[in-house]
Amino acid sequence: MKYPILSSSIKIGRVEVKNRIVFAAHLTNYAEEQMPSERHVAYYRARARGGAGLIITEEHSTHPTDWPYEKLIAGFRSEVVEGYRRITDAVHQYDCKIFAQINHNGGQGSGRYSGREVWGPSPTIDPLFKEVAHQVDLSEIDEIVEGYETVASNVAAGGFDGVELQCSHSSIVRAFLSNATNQRTDQYGGPLTNRCRLLLRIIEGVRRAIGPELALGVRLCGDELIEGGITIEETVEVAAMVEATGMVDYINTSIGVATYSLYAIEASMAVPPSYSLFIPNAIRRRVTLPVVGVGRFKDPLQCEKALANGDCDLIGVVRGQISDPDFARKALYQDETESIRTCLSCNQECVGRMGVNRWLGCIENRSAGREYLLERRSKPSISLPGSSKAKTSHKAKVVIAGGGPAGMAATIALARQGYLVAPFEARGELGGAITTAAMGPSRAEIYDLIRNLARELSELKINYNLATKVDRELLADLSPDLLIIATGSKKKKPYYVANYSDPMALPQIDSDESVATALEIYDSYESFAGLKDLKEGERVVIFDEVGFHDATSNALFALERGASVTYITPALSAASGISLTLDLEWWRIKMAKGGAEIVKNTIITAIDNKTISTVNHINGVPRQFEADFLILSTARLPLNDLDEIAKEAAIASVKIGDSLAPRRAHSAIIEGSDVVEAVEKELWRP
Repeated sequence: MKYPILSSSIKIGRVEVKNRIVFAAHLTNYAEEQMPSERHVAYYRARARGGAGLIITEEHSTHPTDWPYEKLIAGFRSEVVEGYRRITDAVHQYDCKIFAQINHNGGQGSGRYSGREVWGPSPTIDPLFKEVAHQVDLSEIDEIVEGYETVASNVAAGGFDGVELQCSHSSIVRAFLSNATNQRTDQYGGPLTNRCRLLLRIIEGVRRAIGPELALGVRLCGDELIEGGITIEETVEVAAMVEATGMVDYINTSIGVATYSLYAIEASMAVPPSYSLFIPNAIRRRVTLPVVGVGRFKDPLQCEKALANGDCDLIGVVRGQISDPDFARKALYQDETESIRTCLSCNQECVGRMGVNRWLGCIENRSAGREYLLERRSKPSISLPGSSKAKTSHKAKVVIAGGGPAGMAATIALARQGYLVAPFEARGELGGAITTAAMGPSRAEIYDLIRNLARELSELKINYNLATKVDRELLADLSPDLLIIATGSKKKKPYYVANYSDPMALPQIDSDESVATALEIYDSYESFAGLKDLKEGERVVIFDEVGFHDATSNALFALERGASVTYITPALSAASGISLTLDLEWWRIKMAKGGAEIVKNTIITAIDNKTISTVNHINGVPRQFEADFLILSTARLPLNDLDEIAKEAAIASVKIGDSLAPRRAHSAIIEGSDVVEAVEKELWRP
């Protein structure tokens, strides 16, 4: 085996797990009426079929007072067992073990859905939900423990191999463990032994409910990253107390708390991989129980190194297996002809969707969360990148114009369906806007999207025609049956500018080459190249209408080169788009450390030489800024001139990606992957 430790089996209590790859617990929003759904079954089945050694489901609620988000599984209801059985039967088909995580979120919740008060150790207010917890009394603590026992019994009846107690980033147990939220003066507050009392009672009750055969684990927060919160030193002591019960079979780990330090729990690509390994490492040096390590594990070599270094005994790979359900199979059981679709850690369609109450998806994997739909189709009409054998019934010739994510995904999907594809890219490299986006600080991993697509093209033995623009002459020579237009987008005049008509053709304002030769205006995809010669102390103003990574990356890029940066937005809050990807906190910290100024609710009204005039559109207060560079992050327009050319040549065409409507990469991948359906409608419509 290329990864001998990662591929080796391990005993967790009396349960033997075939390898060390864990699909750890994470929210999906797949529940229906608080019950497990068909979508859950297909989702977990895909990862079991893909070779995972152990799956730990998302949390199951232990009490009616715990309903923090709409699609939470109510594990305390008896009718949940039927759904549990469907999940466990599906997973066990593939020699994969599955544990159920059970939890009460405590004060980290809302009474919006339950119509009840939220419970907690003390009457503290949650910074996310803004509700003050009811301080539970001793009888209610007994009720909490009984709730865990009830769910554990349902889990055992549902065919699970084990139970994991979520005592980490969003849990009433963590709230009892933390000085920051536990202000009690009775036997459940004060010293750590008292604060650990609820956890130890739950362990005892759950073990009694599940018996000796099922595994029991505890997931602990190693560091809350907040003032007065749990530290790694305390967590190590809690782990020792947990092991001393003799009832627990493993310890899982986490970092952060799902309010103040949510950015650390599912860290974006701005955070180094394996960033939280210090937590399982510290615990493992104190206890003998197997310990699970988590924290942006993206490839099997990274996993193997953590195991070999003794940092942990098992590896939680979540986003890596969302992106590629066959991660484990490809890493451990196959040769290298089939590549792993590497996770980008972009958080856009997994974590980001949870923040807006949507079901979990993936920017790269079109099938994530849709596995159940694909299983329903005996003859799928859409073939996804990375899916099964290509159909050969269609031999229509299709020209693809554009080598960005949409064009590449379309080429792959069409080739797998047996179409004769001829893909072209006007530039000398693939990637489109993603190539430039990856040049930003801490954004290099977004280019893995292009690498992954390029590998799939290589596996299909498809070569793009680079530095070749699709035009009338080319279409006349090739005479295709259909044209896929994926040529991207073009610059658009910013909405908020009062007194000039062409922002891309401003006159030069300074001929001195020691500074900028003009008040240069770049769109978001050209600014990195435009700033490469930026000198220390020069003044950069960024005007952001979009609120996403293009503007924020430009700001950090300029700060790294010693520039003075002013970020202006007409919005009420700065860079709101990157809050859902959990990048906003890091960006604010870096902006503050670099001395950048953030100006909100403000529009540009005039540009005169190097002076930019603005006005606050809330209070009408004017202000001026001096700048050597102005960078615009504005909405864009579709670049689809080929549509008219195709009509003139009587060639059917389909627009996808930014050529249809400029949005984010996820839309491009969806439209590229689903293009077969659109193609069939165009070519064979009545």
